[in-house]
Amino acid sequence: MIKQQELERIALEIENCDICKKDKIGVAVPGEGNPDADIVFIGEAPGKKEAVEGRPFIGRSGQLLRNMIRSIGLDDEKDVYITSPVKYLPERGTPSSEEIAHGRTHLTQQFNVIQPRFIVLLGRVAAEGVLNRKVAVVKERGQVIEEIGGVKYFLTYHPAAVLRFPTKFKLGMIEDFKKIKSLL
Repeated sequence: MIKQQELERIALEIENCDICKKDKIGVAVPGEGNPDADIVFIGEAPGKKEAVEGRPFIGRSGQLLRNMIRSIGLDDEKDVYITSPVKYLPERGTPSSEEIAHGRTHLTQQFNVIQPRFIVLLGRVAAEGVLNRKVAVVKERGQVIEEIGGVKYFLTYHPAAVLRFPTKFKLGMIEDFKKIKSLL
């Protein structure tokens, strides 16, 4: 219960953060899931539906992600935590490096509370938000790209990319989730 209260405190901090809100649309989407989760899924930023509801990954991309999570035997509400580095929908689409860097402060606080053992980075923005470096998703996906302090970081495609270009990315994402299952 203490972890949940601490995550709620961070969520309130995000809701009151003028930097987070600058050039953004909708309500804050701090994240949701099990505060004791061993695995955290990191996206990019909320989409339109998320910015209305205040919940991460509930649109089309979210349906795909949550189906993939369930396909490896995890409950998307009880076994994992889902969030992103940028907590509001950016007015102009993809978050800037500055927005990602600022969001990292809140994300780091969340990690310190949850203390996951495994972090799945869904695309380039997630990787930049967590690792503080640019990654080539197509080249580095499907593997543990770093292990820091007992935490493994695994890179795969963002579900939105899979929906946009299914023939190019869908099989790779399916393979990646099979690897995630074996690594857990």
